[in-house]
Amino acid sequence: MTIIRSIIQDMRSRSERAVQDRVVEAVTDGLSQSCWANMPQELLREVLVRIEASESAWPPRKSVAACAGVCRSWREITREIVKAPEVSGKLTFPISVKQPGPRDSLLQCFIKRNRSTQTYFLFLSLTNALADDGKFLLAARKWRRPTCTGYIISLDADDMSKGSGTYIGKLRSNFLGTKFTIFDGQPPHAGAKITKSRSTRLVNSKQVSPRVPAGNYPVAHISYELNVLGSRGPRRMQCSMDAIPTSAIEPGGVAPTQTEFSVSNIDFFPSLPFFRSKSSRVENILSGPLASQKDGVLVLRNKAPRWHEQLQCWCLNFHGRVTVASVKNFQLVASPENGPTGPQHEKIILQFGKVGKDLFTMDYRYPISAFQAFAICLSSFDTKIACE
Repeated sequence: MTIIRSIIQDMRSRSERAVQDRVVEAVTDGLSQSCWANMPQELLREVLVRIEASESAWPPRKSVAACAGVCRSWREITREIVKAPEVSGKLTFPISVKQPGPRDSLLQCFIKRNRSTQTYFLFLSLTNALADDGKFLLAARKWRRPTCTGYIISLDADDMSKGSGTYIGKLRSNFLGTKFTIFDGQPPHAGAKITKSRSTRLVNSKQVSPRVPAGNYPVAHISYELNVLGSRGPRRMQCSMDAIPTSAIEPGGVAPTQTEFSVSNIDFFPSLPFFRSKSSRVENILSGPLASQKDGVLVLRNKAPRWHEQLQCWCLNFHGRVTVASVKNFQLVASPENGPTGPQHEKIILQFGKVGKDLFTMDYRYPISAFQAFAICLSSFDTKIACE
């Protein structure tokens, strides 16, 4: 283990030096000639397997991510060893926030709100406490227009602009704030259609920098309905996950999975070559089926509350993850959509609730991703006079 620790320390120092170098190819070529690049494949795999097994949680898990930045041979083996969140239940690389969560459990996260700047930050919980330092995952900035409001979602807490290489998607509402659309910055499946917008037209006409994301792909629609319980109960909401087939929640079901960022996002990772792909073809960055016309899209609905006689209020069981009553609190489950109800329709896919003035918990699972879950939760922050 002493040798492994020595390798990790040397690898971290190399990775930190590489981050300061903006010339990706030069860094890659230099590292490919290093002593680590020439390690026997069997020994290298054994070392990386041990690192992956020993660093099971953040912040120590950054050693696993650093391994992929050493050289090409390390990158390829690391990507083989590190499993997607669906299987491992761990978020390792930035692309993990675009991949479905674990099947067997809820991945616990929390959201911090900054009222003065209208920004929101998503963190991965590192402990069982309702609030800890967490690991930063995503950030969002709210914007307003005369006809709608929306949120820009970014991988960078300090750069939340549509024209940045850190942009990964957005959320946009209608005039009343009762309907929202989630847009992904890259195609969620092979066959997704881009939605025309002003930014898209600018990109196609080459009037702006090529760093601007290539388009807006609608992946979900959220609607809020009139709540007959008024302020005494949670809002009624429905989410149509356009990019996820209904069969994804069945045993053995599969949801489309993005395996790497598109070319437009690569500038955000100039010194981490394991995010670079030689081909920008959609089929190389996606896996999983497209929701066909025969297999409808997954629909999520908020779980109905029950009346608590002692408290004299409508309640939901968040298992200790929510401590403050709020109309924003919700739990989403799969809707049977006129079909028979099964155990898969009882599982909570996303739950969101308040624990402090500007602190909220967000727990999600397969088949939605952290990005999709974060966008759904952002829609809950808007005031909806028509529904309350």
